[in-house]
Amino acid sequence: MATETATRRLAAILAADVVGYSRLMGADEEGTHERVKAHLREVVEPKIGEHHGRVVKTTGDGVLAEFASVVDAVRCAAEIQHKMADRDQDLAAERRLRLRIGVNLGDVIADGGDIYGDGVNIAVRLEGLAVPGSVCVSGTVREHVGDRLPYAFEDMGEQSVKNIARPVRVYVLRPEGIAGLPTARLSSTASSPPPAAVPRLSIVVLPFANLSNDPEQQYFADVITEDLTTDLSRLANMFVISRNTAFT
Repeated sequence: MATETATRRLAAILAADVVGYSRLMGADEEGTHERVKAHLREVVEPKIGEHHGRVVKTTGDGVLAEFASVVDAVRCAAEIQHKMADRDQDLAAERRLRLRIGVNLGDVIADGGDIYGDGVNIAVRLEGLAVPGSVCVSGTVREHVGDRLPYAFEDMGEQSVKNIARPVRVYVLRPEGIAGLPTARLSSTASSPPPAAVPRLSIVVLPFANLSNDPEQQYFADVITEDLTTDLSRLANMFVISRNTAFT
């Protein structure tokens, strides 16, 4: 509950978390914990500071940050993913740390260093919609960014998200676009490349059920769900709902 010192303000909110954190912790708890801390310390937090943002809080597998400028927030998110793609190259693909990031612009309640409200909740839901290595932004963010950044966003249409009354317009900056930054600036000139087509297929992998009497087998059912979701997300022209969203 907000206190008497709580204030409202407009902010750009960035929410990020590690893909497959529970699976990675199950395979190597101490190693995963240390690697996540190193990635946050060496990549995520410095980039947030570089782009004039503020780390609101960190969790075991993610971070919440706010920015006064939505352009700074989106640029920060793209550069974080760009740097993350180059890390852990010496590890097998299933052990690499990858992030999902969501960015929203909205009214927040600021209270004692923390922030609350639908503006924050939507950023978290956008992060849940993102595939590994991508950045999902709301329609409001996309409108404010306009052509100020040289990024090619794909329109994912309106998405219904948990605990938000109205559908949210979602745009995604995909990993392949981030890997090739900087890309051609979006404009209406004849020489500009055509905008990316909206993917024809949107798919969700529902959680696999453990039909055995052994509760420990649920871990393997969850791993199958997560791996299948990740593999499908690598296919072109396909939008795959994240594992976290599917489970909720």
